[in-house]
Amino acid sequence: MLIVGNGRMVTRDAENPFIENGAVAMEGNTIVMTGKLEEVKQAYPEAEFIDAKGGLIMPAFINAHEHIYSSFARGLSIKGYNPKGFLDILDGMWWTIDRHLTLEQTKLSAYATYLDSIRNGVTTVFDHHASFGHITGSLHAIEEAAGDLGVRTCLCYEISDRDGMEKSKESVMENVNFIKHVQQEKNDMVAAMMGMHASFTISDKTMELCNELKPEGVGYHIHVAEGIYDLHQCLKEHGKRIVDRLYDWNILGPKTLLGHCIYVNEHEMDLIRDTDTMVVHNPESNMGNACGCPPTMEMVHKGILTGLGTDGYTHDMLESWKVANVLHKHHLCDPNAAWGEVPEMLFDGNAKIAGRYFNKTLGVLKKGAAADVIVMNYNPLTPMRADNINGHLLFGTNGNNVVTTICNGKVLMKDREILVCDAEKVMADCRQAAQELADDINRGK
Repeated sequence: MLIVGNGRMVTRDAENPFIENGAVAMEGNTIVMTGKLEEVKQAYPEAEFIDAKGGLIMPAFINAHEHIYSSFARGLSIKGYNPKGFLDILDGMWWTIDRHLTLEQTKLSAYATYLDSIRNGVTTVFDHHASFGHITGSLHAIEEAAGDLGVRTCLCYEISDRDGMEKSKESVMENVNFIKHVQQEKNDMVAAMMGMHASFTISDKTMELCNELKPEGVGYHIHVAEGIYDLHQCLKEHGKRIVDRLYDWNILGPKTLLGHCIYVNEHEMDLIRDTDTMVVHNPESNMGNACGCPPTMEMVHKGILTGLGTDGYTHDMLESWKVANVLHKHHLCDPNAAWGEVPEMLFDGNAKIAGRYFNKTLGVLKKGAAADVIVMNYNPLTPMRADNINGHLLFGTNGNNVVTTICNGKVLMKDREILVCDAEKVMADCRQAAQELADDINRGK
């Protein structure tokens, strides 16, 4: 038994959203009680106690779109890299990295990403992986890192024809084999999807192979209309818009997650909604790549299940929220935009997306939900109530405020100390691997 208490508790439970001096009791991987501190301690007097020291007690965060393979890009300088547009960024940076990644570097990239996620209070990660330098076994390597660190994760491999049809087929099989493995293991800490890069790098032949081989029970995780070229190529090559093409190939549906959706029109949004397909918004990436601003507010208003991700640009979901908040206000010239929509995406949308792949109820502190809890070091300057929680989080906190992270009932970090591995050694190994990767890229290996 474990109790976390003595703090302001933000539950995300509509029936009891805020408890001034709250506590949450966990048995195994499940929450068994929430309430006032004294009530919870009285009910479970023998439980181990973690003192929140007046901070915030909250459900752990969910990241609906990550890129583990991008971990070693931080500070990377590639000779001759001077992008003029999004395609140059893809080929010059991201595809260059993934073509050079070894299996060991992929695994260390996963350790780096999951460690940073833990430090930012993220315990569930939907990752979209690519390592065309070493495809087979890459998802198993990432799964091993997640298991070692105690993080919940949903994995897929990025199918693409960009490096030839043999590697495209190998990437299809990496998804198929990993999905079958996950379905056989029945470990609720690991899920799998059929990953795809984007329409413009996937031929009809590969689409047909995916349709033929995809196991039942899972959907696709694919970038959609992230850049304008994706749309133009689809219209030119296939005579239809991207979402229509995906619909024609049976890719849309309740288990499918569409990343970005920047250049989609009204008809496509209606098709996404009518097929109950999920969308994930990645504001920092869209701005950083100069790709444009998606009609995310309109998608939320249409009732499309929309979540929030980071696309590997950060592992701090609060940072992603802040960027989305100002992006849509600026883009729409509307100071009222994004106030309600973005926190709905982060706290409600992401939990519902995760609920389509994991059996445990995530993103809420209530009896029966997963024991995923964080403590944040935050002492509000102004009064904090149930009706102004989001204002405090948006303007008063970031991921560095997280001091304790618990996933599935296991304490992964306490008082900013990682408990599940020798973090210093892992980071030293990551630095060495990152240098080796940079050297290989710049030697043109």
